[in-house]
Amino acid sequence: MKILLVEDDQPLAQGLAASLEDAGLLVEIAGDGRTADFLITTERYDAVILDLGLPDGNGAQWLSGWREQGIELPVLILTARERWSDKAAGFSAGADDYVTKPFETAEILFRLRALVRRAHGHAHPVIRIGDISLDTHSAQVTRAGMPVSLTAQEFRLLSHLVHAAPRVVSRAELTEHVYDGDTEPDSNVIDVQVSRLRRKLGSRSIETLRGQGYRMVSDNTAS
Repeated sequence: MKILLVEDDQPLAQGLAASLEDAGLLVEIAGDGRTADFLITTERYDAVILDLGLPDGNGAQWLSGWREQGIELPVLILTARERWSDKAAGFSAGADDYVTKPFETAEILFRLRALVRRAHGHAHPVIRIGDISLDTHSAQVTRAGMPVSLTAQEFRLLSHLVHAAPRVVSRAELTEHVYDGDTEPDSNVIDVQVSRLRRKLGSRSIETLRGQGYRMVSDNTAS
């Protein structure tokens, strides 16, 4: 899961980003609305955490502009403002959820996972494809009821494929959502990760479509 955190309080932003990264997320930080606007229109993210009190305008105004442009990614507003009028302004601008400061990082994590899951049409926290289950709350993966041990990168790759299923996901999209923006992975790194996942989840679990990308296969009970 790749998140854009829009927060001008740098100590808070760095602390929250570190906690989310410890939980396996990729996080990029924007300190103002203008930077966030550039990143949102040039990069791919699974969700945005947006502070309302930005140095170059109200976060709700930036959000309203993104929605007018047709940018539909989930947005979680994070702010110290507790008045209902502020919350109403955020929701009216297109916010999907709202958390006030101070907050528990675990709550942010749960809400982000729920927003991303629902954005892909999954209501239940456990997503099942064939005999593979991914619990979006606990970040645990099982195959035929047995736990599967994955590296952080393997989990991010599998999670993106599972959320997107049955859509075909390109190699470029996977690279953007699995690796940090400052990292330049080798050209075959996705192929290597997919091969490792197949060894752990079954050879038929992930299908390769030449020239298009990869997708999860529901009939994956054979190895």
